[in-house]
Amino acid sequence: MIGIFVSKKVNLNPNYKVGQKIDSLNGIAVYYNGGVGNVAGREITKDGYNIGLKYQCVEFVKRYYFKELHHKMPDSYGNAKDFFNSNLQDGAFNNQRGLKQYINPSTSKPQVNDIIIYSSSVFNKYGHVSIVSEVNENRIEIIQQNPGPFGNSRENYKLIEKNGKWRIDHDRILGWLRK
Repeated sequence: MIGIFVSKKVNLNPNYKVGQKIDSLNGIAVYYNGGVGNVAGREITKDGYNIGLKYQCVEFVKRYYFKELHHKMPDSYGNAKDFFNSNLQDGAFNNQRGLKQYINPSTSKPQVNDIIIYSSSVFNKYGHVSIVSEVNENRIEIIQQNPGPFGNSRENYKLIEKNGKWRIDHDRILGWLRK
């Protein structure tokens, strides 16, 4: 139990420093966070909009949507898993996020700039979010912040089309949001 706590709070990777830029999408930086539970303050815009806890996955996604897509979420708080509303039908509007929501699998194929929402896990009760950075017929690439001290900022997932529905082949992906 102590080992899990330390790995979530402490930077175990000597190759990076917390807050170091490690990647970017359309000029929006992805920063290294160290342990997944590390918090380095809160990012707030000049007009008071809550971007999120620095270097967490939610902070990157909301910062990207704010700067690149000029979008403010009506509810600017919540954990990553809370971005997904399980009461909505596929393609319905998620009022809390101000975005359309799709369920994995969906009749709508994921698109670049969609927010991918992951469920919680034994090691991460808050869930996770990332952004689709590339799509082709049988694969998507995502970009993410805070995948863990040794995780990669980019990952690829298999994209499967079956019976008119698109499924991202990852057990924890609940769905995606789109502006």
